[in-house]
Amino acid sequence: MKNIAENCLVRFMSISKKKDGIFANYKVKGLRNSTTFTTTISVDVAAAELDTTYPLDAIIEKCAHLAVREFDESELQFEGMAAN
Repeated sequence: MKNIAENCLVRFMSISKKKDGIFANYKVKGLRNSTTFTTTISVDVAAAELDTTYPLDAIIEKCAHLAVREFDESELQFEGMAAN
């Protein structure tokens, strides 16, 4: 397990239906490299290879694992700023 200071809290917020599909929405708060951050993540249920007939807790858990995995692999960059 990583350093406890670099872990983040992922909280399920809601399930929303849009014309693009059904999304599980999460709010993430954490601390990484002495930087505190808050963000939201929306996971497409179809992209998680889940069916809407699955139990709600299974959908929430599977989408949360997908969200955390993608968030850990992401490389963030400020809009309009570039490092040379």
